[in-house]
Amino acid sequence: MHDINDSFDINLDEVSKVEGAASLEIKVRNRKIEDLKFYISEWKRFYTQAIQGKPVVAAPQLVARICGTCSNAHLLCSIKAIENAFGIIPSPQTMLLRKLLYYGLIIRDHGLHLYIFSMPDLFGKNSILDFDENIPAEKELLEETFSVKEVGNLLSIVVGGRSVHAPMPTIGGFLKLPKLDDLKNLVPKLNEIRPKILKLIKIFAEAPLNLKTSAKLNFSSLVSPDFSFLEGKLKNSIGETMLTNELSSYLETVIIPYSHARGFKLQGNLMMVGALARLNLAKDNLHSKTKLDSAKYLSFFPSTDLFHNNLAQAIEMLHSVDSSIDLIQSLSIINDEKPQKLIPKKSVGVGTIEAPRGTLFHKYEIDEHGTIKKAEIIVPTGQNHVLMERGIFEQTKKLLLEKADKEKIIFEAERLIRAFDPCMSCASHFLKVKWK
Repeated sequence: MHDINDSFDINLDEVSKVEGAASLEIKVRNRKIEDLKFYISEWKRFYTQAIQGKPVVAAPQLVARICGTCSNAHLLCSIKAIENAFGIIPSPQTMLLRKLLYYGLIIRDHGLHLYIFSMPDLFGKNSILDFDENIPAEKELLEETFSVKEVGNLLSIVVGGRSVHAPMPTIGGFLKLPKLDDLKNLVPKLNEIRPKILKLIKIFAEAPLNLKTSAKLNFSSLVSPDFSFLEGKLKNSIGETMLTNELSSYLETVIIPYSHARGFKLQGNLMMVGALARLNLAKDNLHSKTKLDSAKYLSFFPSTDLFHNNLAQAIEMLHSVDSSIDLIQSLSIINDEKPQKLIPKKSVGVGTIEAPRGTLFHKYEIDEHGTIKKAEIIVPTGQNHVLMERGIFEQTKKLLLEKADKEKIIFEAERLIRAFDPCMSCASHFLKVKWK
């Protein structure tokens, strides 16, 4: 006769401390998983339909509203797709400024996730707000949380006009250029947060968390010589290089009937995009100073430990700081460049960049009047969806063998989901658990 605790249902309506709404259901009978569903419940907001019939010049600012936290990723990916459609080649100055804007996003967005969403788990806290200001070490981490994020915000504000939904980047250039002195003034601030990020790297490198899936994994990312997140070739861990406009032949769509998001596989295998994939495929392209100061932890890569995604994010923050300092110091003047003109024609454009959470695709079909006829957007969380569910299954199976209770299974499932830093929408939710 089986104990009643050997059979139970978990209905986790809202996964806590992630971007947006996701849910988890697990049906356990006799300490075995009968059913498990991880699903995204806040994703279908029909942006691709909403921009159909709109002038292509309006698309970047419209699609930026898909997400608040990574709006500038959608903005720059959309701009890139349109420039590719019309054969517009951005100037070197435009690309340099876009990289600075994007490094600001990486510092701020990775900082938000690591300090505020993930780090409380490592210290046995439910929230960053539970850190005690009367304990020096915890007070210091609180202060570092906001000082690091502030510098990322400032970098994006100086270059883009705002940290979120930046108004200045546009097709073919910038509507308004930043002032050189404002950029130069950021160098001391970037240097100031550097040791704080090194400390963050150490914290996640020493975190007692690990999960290596038994499934065959194919990591995929855009790879550039300077690890810019904005340029390069699409590569995967099988060693193949793909043209970024071959979406249908590169990604295999997986319909998840109980989720609002599509899933994806790569060449029949489970796939992963994001910081772990980027470091697995291109850690040698990181800034030389980053490689020197994080060499001990870079030796962990390539890795198949899903929790190393957070360590990889911390290392990317350091790379973004070091690269930003170099780019700013290389500037002696900002030329008064006007955005290049767009001449409408019937065309198709694909933009591919590395969003904070992984590879992001925007594809537009445009008519001869410069109007969008059809749009497709593939986000990183969708590409990681199938693997996230598989990871939760394998982790839960292991915990059941260890006689873990429901609360332990929920806690560990949430920690694993947070390791992916999924982005379901623009808001975080607190934990609500319903037992059937």
